[in-house]
Amino acid sequence: MAGGAALVPVPGALLFALLWMAAAAAGDGPGGSPAPGAFGRVYRGAVNISAERVYAFAYSSEPGQVDAVRVYVNSSSENLQYPVLFVVRQQKGVLSWQVPLIFRGLYQRTYNYQEVSRTLCPSEPTPETGPSDQIIFVDVSSMAPFNIAYELLVTRLENFQLETNKAFNFTASPSQPQYFLYKFPQDVDSVIIKVVSDAVYPCSVVSVQDIVCPVYDLDHNVEFNGVYQSMTKQAAITVQRKDFPGEQFFVVFVIKPEDYACGGSVPSSIHGNVNRTWNLQRTKNLQVTIVPSIKKSVYVQAMFFSFLSFLSFYLGSVVVAFVHYIRVRRKASAGRLSPEDGSGIMTSSHPITASTPEGSSYGAIDESSSSGGRQLSSPERRPPAGSDTDSSVEEESDFDTMPEIESDKNVIRTKVFLYLSDLSRKDRRIVSKKYKIYFWNIITIAVFYALPVIQLVITYQTVVNVTGNQDICYYNFLCAHPLGVLSAFNNILSNVGHMLLGFLFLLIVLRRDILHRRAMEMKDVYTLDYGIPKHFGLFYAMGIALMMEGVLSACYHVCPNYSNFQFDTSFMYMIAGLCMLKLYQTRHPDINASAYSAYASFAVVICLAVLGVVFGKNDMWFWVIFSMIHVLASLALSTQIYYMGRFKIDLGIFRRAAMVLYTDCIQQCSRPMYMDRMVLLIVGNLVNWSFAIFGLVYRPKDFASYILGIFICNLLLYLAFYIIMKLRSSEKLLPIPLFCIVATAVVWAAALYFFFQTLSSWEETPAESREKNRPCILLGFFDDHDVWHFLSAAALFFSFLSWPQQQEQKSEAQLHGALLHGATWKLHEEMQLVDLLRGDVLV
Repeated sequence: MAGGAALVPVPGALLFALLWMAAAAAGDGPGGSPAPGAFGRVYRGAVNISAERVYAFAYSSEPGQVDAVRVYVNSSSENLQYPVLFVVRQQKGVLSWQVPLIFRGLYQRTYNYQEVSRTLCPSEPTPETGPSDQIIFVDVSSMAPFNIAYELLVTRLENFQLETNKAFNFTASPSQPQYFLYKFPQDVDSVIIKVVSDAVYPCSVVSVQDIVCPVYDLDHNVEFNGVYQSMTKQAAITVQRKDFPGEQFFVVFVIKPEDYACGGSVPSSIHGNVNRTWNLQRTKNLQVTIVPSIKKSVYVQAMFFSFLSFLSFYLGSVVVAFVHYIRVRRKASAGRLSPEDGSGIMTSSHPITASTPEGSSYGAIDESSSSGGRQLSSPERRPPAGSDTDSSVEEESDFDTMPEIESDKNVIRTKVFLYLSDLSRKDRRIVSKKYKIYFWNIITIAVFYALPVIQLVITYQTVVNVTGNQDICYYNFLCAHPLGVLSAFNNILSNVGHMLLGFLFLLIVLRRDILHRRAMEMKDVYTLDYGIPKHFGLFYAMGIALMMEGVLSACYHVCPNYSNFQFDTSFMYMIAGLCMLKLYQTRHPDINASAYSAYASFAVVICLAVLGVVFGKNDMWFWVIFSMIHVLASLALSTQIYYMGRFKIDLGIFRRAAMVLYTDCIQQCSRPMYMDRMVLLIVGNLVNWSFAIFGLVYRPKDFASYILGIFICNLLLYLAFYIIMKLRSSEKLLPIPLFCIVATAVVWAAALYFFFQTLSSWEETPAESREKNRPCILLGFFDDHDVWHFLSAAALFFSFLSWPQQQEQKSEAQLHGALLHGATWKLHEEMQLVDLLRGDVLV
């Protein structure tokens, strides 16, 4: 019985035997026999070139248990020529460092740390049923010819493995990094590692690394492996089980020796033998919590929600079109048809003439009047109805002249009271072709712009996935849900609304265009001679721009950063510009800007936006030049609008403008000839000059949003003036246009609320940007910026409908007014120049 017991040594006896064998193996070494070490005990000693110390620490590991050991060392020596060397030998690896431990910062600055503690790479769990015995050797040596004192402490970590949904607090410094182990639970496929700290600095790095030794836990090597991101007060990393075959990983925390990487100040140059031990100043308290991420079912729900929400707009459009069809059928049965209802034409070939309704500013004008309205074209002289679709069209200049005095644009366009006919003298075939160029040009721009953008963002995403550097892209990491190779699929999915609603808008415009062409082919007199001239090229361009905004915004959110911000804003500028052009074109079809000059202007704006982001932060010279360009461009455009394009723009424009101001305002103060135009332009210039002064004084960091704000304010100002002049001219806002305007205002207000909930900012460092990160707010999948995407798509759609939703209603109201009140609603109806908002209906 006793003999049998002697054959099986107890674990304590086995550990003693291991230490004895280790001592025998190392007995011939320069340091002599290793001294048995005890965990939790401080060892003090001195080493030199002829004397080194070796300690042996043995312990037993239970099956399935991961044991981690931490080594703490300290030396009072600051001699960099003769540092103390520490070498730790384990079963499968060697870890070494020196004291003082040297870190390098910006411009090769060095920082020396005399206290160092490192966690040893833990031994892997063994499948054996019995306990596993381990031994660790710690060698302490130095090449110094004199004694250097040191301290050594080796401890076993009790809280090395992190638990799900349980916060863990700890402290780290540059020379005392920390890392911990996490294992995926059985029912969890993805987790989010959330790290917070009360202090902004010192700057730190959070890294996720596979269970491989050695663990890279110092400032100069933490980026060698795994996924990492810098941090000030907050960090978050989403980790998926499929990326780690062992279903476990290390979470590493490293404190950087300097703060410039996190937006902190760069320390001044250090010279001389200054004590550079910054341990006490570079300590940071951290808290880490690992929580499960969303399940796959949430992805499915989010995709269904995104598509069904916007497909409901398609259903609504079908319902409205069906109601419109029923209404038309009822009118047809009653013998009352409106222009372009698509169900027939009016048989009358001559306009109805009668008195103007009392109080209306749009009075009937006798055809013999000399107030500028042209004679109605006879059926013989009228161009073929379907000629606007011909492939061969004469040059615009061939139709730009009229006989006698009416051909003089300077006389026609500078009258005090203008008629729509004065600004719609060119052949409709020519004008229609002119506006179709907007559509074809924006398609060309979209293709050439989008293809390299897509290629570039794919490269960005590949770099992020290969290097693991999550500082490249400015996501909202607390709500960034990966799918496949994409790191933030939710930010991409939320842009589907722009594409779906843009395509729906194109379908609506196409339907309206087809009905208009059908009425033209049937020579409907009200389509040919009544209402506002209809040209759909700008509407098509607006629909394409809305779709491309969704495509490019999705591309931008693949990896949002400083280098690709213009992808998200370029078509925003174009949408705002096209909306203003469409407003102006409604009542000024002959004098609106050509597609080439308009898109060239947009290109200049995009170039200025890029230059502003690059140079606008600290360079005063850029803001001075930009403010001058802004003010001068506002004055030049105002002059063109006031004189209806008859004020020649060349190098002498400012001299002529000064002469006009001197003659009309100083020498002889007289009332402006075009008072309404003058009021609009004065208010517009005051707004734009205020923007220029604000930019010059405050120099906002987000220059791209600053430019977009200028566009939006000008658009809203123009639209407000448009509506005011409409109401002032005794026009009414019909129910459908009024609904679109109210819906636009409400949805835009909600959208802008979420837009200003800043969740990240590429104008700051990645660590500072992460301080703004927030959790998801919709379905546990979408954040505030995603909601902005949803609402802005709907707001833009309603905004687009606010333009065309009224023109057919206006034409219809004109027709009904002619039948009921005996008013003449012809193309030459009297109007003030800037009375714009009379719209067209599309659905």
